[in-house]
Amino acid sequence: MPEVLKAPLVVEFPFTRSLGPVQSAFLTGLRERVVLGVKTGDGRTLVPPVEYDPVTADEIRDLVEVAPTGTVTTWAWNHEPRRGQPLDTPFAWVLVRLDGADTALLHALDAPAPDAVHTGMRVRIRWAEERTGAITDIACFEPYEGEAVEPGGHDGAFEDAVHGIVAHARLDYTYSPGRAQTAYINALSSQRTFGERCPSCRKVYVPPRGACPTCGVATSEQVEVGPAGTVTTFCIVNIKAKNLDIEVPYVYAHIALDGAGLALHGRIGGIPYDQVRMGLRVEPVWTEGARYPDHYRPTGEPDADYDMYKELL
Repeated sequence: MPEVLKAPLVVEFPFTRSLGPVQSAFLTGLRERVVLGVKTGDGRTLVPPVEYDPVTADEIRDLVEVAPTGTVTTWAWNHEPRRGQPLDTPFAWVLVRLDGADTALLHALDAPAPDAVHTGMRVRIRWAEERTGAITDIACFEPYEGEAVEPGGHDGAFEDAVHGIVAHARLDYTYSPGRAQTAYINALSSQRTFGERCPSCRKVYVPPRGACPTCGVATSEQVEVGPAGTVTTFCIVNIKAKNLDIEVPYVYAHIALDGAGLALHGRIGGIPYDQVRMGLRVEPVWTEGARYPDHYRPTGEPDADYDMYKELL
């Protein structure tokens, strides 16, 4: 058996969201070194604040300031901090119920070792030197043995309030395509496309999955398909993607390669975007050194009849 491929994979994107009045006040408060909660109809103070009562679902807007000191309610030690976490040395994740709050806030506690952390310990906020209106304005918590700090009674009204945030999401992991897709990827390096046939329903899956999702049986019979195929459906892309050097508008399509039992997707080139159509016959265009087609272009053949690909939409 050939060696199964694996490689590091990073998925990252900026997530932009707008803030309602409660979250806007909470994050703006952090920028100003003020911690705000929201009071429910039954008198509880929730920190972090939410816009709707989790018990009654009523809208809540009554903002109240709580103290920057509090008590650890539970914790877990982080031996190996990862990129983007609050501290770059081992620390504890803690739930802290701030003085004046009835719920706990999750954040990092800067402590020298696990034996320095315990449920019930007193802590206070360590503020970030530069604050922008984000949860990271709290740099972390730190042990505190002083008196409780009285909140200032802020009502949540700020000038130049924060109305939106951008959170950078990133996921790092090692991806292995498995036996079936390893063979598929290796074949692409020689400009050939292979699928696998289900021994029960006889459908040819491209790319292969190692098992038929319909019949639930393993697939092992390799079948070469293509190289030409038929556009079954498509979309016109009008928004330029970051780090993708393709001018808009362009077309991405589902393409049923000849002999395949389902369509794969690919970019259509060599034809004006407004001339791409269902049934268009296309072939792959391979760039030098590429392990997969750069795009598909028209073959010049007559369009396929709808009945030939309607089951592959």
